[in-house]
Amino acid sequence: MKLIYCMASLYNPGGMERVLLNKVSWFAARDGYEVMVVTTDQQGKPPFYQFPENVQIVDLGINYSVDNNRSPIAKITSYFQKRRKHRKVLADLLLRERADVVISLYPSESSFIPKIKDGSKKVLELHLNRYFRLQYGRSGLLGLADRFRSWQDVRIARKFDKFVVLTKEDAGYWGNLPNLEVIPNAAPSVPDFSYDTTCRRVIAVGRLDYQKGFDRLVDAWALVSEDTRKKWRLDIFGQGEWKEMLERRIQSLGIGESARINPPTKNIFKEYASSAFIVMSSHYEGLPMVLIEAMSCGLPGVCFDFMCGPKDIIRDGQNGLLVPEGNIPALSKAMETIMRDESLRSRMSAEARKVADDYSEGNVMEKWERCFKELLD
Repeated sequence: MKLIYCMASLYNPGGMERVLLNKVSWFAARDGYEVMVVTTDQQGKPPFYQFPENVQIVDLGINYSVDNNRSPIAKITSYFQKRRKHRKVLADLLLRERADVVISLYPSESSFIPKIKDGSKKVLELHLNRYFRLQYGRSGLLGLADRFRSWQDVRIARKFDKFVVLTKEDAGYWGNLPNLEVIPNAAPSVPDFSYDTTCRRVIAVGRLDYQKGFDRLVDAWALVSEDTRKKWRLDIFGQGEWKEMLERRIQSLGIGESARINPPTKNIFKEYASSAFIVMSSHYEGLPMVLIEAMSCGLPGVCFDFMCGPKDIIRDGQNGLLVPEGNIPALSKAMETIMRDESLRSRMSAEARKVADDYSEGNVMEKWERCFKELLD
């Protein structure tokens, strides 16, 4: 079976990139599968993660992202020009490669790829959630555009042979789509190490941008009592356009001795091994991969009850703590509750490890394999 995954780029150290790596590595290691990844915006950069040698990576050279800082009119004009080029070169590639299944991870080709008649089945895989375009709460023309595109997403999803979302919660927001299926992301194999209840470090992982809401986390950390905070450390791992802003915020709040922004790491499990629990302050997710990873390692999870994912993963009070979305004082209180109680951390750690069974690679990839085979049958 020949599979082609379409993705914007592979040079970022993000969750989508890690999930794609795990998936294609699983298929590439099995007989009977041929895997290709097609990108639009790689810009000559190497992938952040090491992909298997037998996975072919092809970049189309569209480079939508280079227009991000241009004026709105120039950006719109360039977008439609690049979209025409994208459609042509992708159609040429698919007609040449003749894949069995083509999977779009919701970048730009999702609006036109079902119309390419190359004989393949088309799958749309969403790593965000139904209302991800509305999370900024913009008004005026931008808000109108957000609402229109959100409405259009349903029309786009209907045109695919299969539309895959990550959580049951999100599936309920899409209505009665006949092609809808829920397949979560898989927890990767976890290195064998013992959870150290004496660790006094809180870890957070993700892009430094609006979605991940690390400004809210920094504010919550500043609300932790000084006696508790000075015995602990908050380490945020990531990169992005908010780095300088977050560092300034940390300094202005006077918490620079206990809070740090760290560059992304290729060995995140080493960092999990020396952490007490993970905290997530996102505005929205599809299914938070870092939460699944960290909890599989035995780290309790503390996070806002954002859309979507936490309800599927965290059993409040058992393997972690959920707080109302956007309630920064409640997030601070939840962190301090776990920080002050070593026995609670130990009990929650034992429960957190069970997440690995719920999201085991074998179970998840079996669902993907069955999905592809049913489409071809």
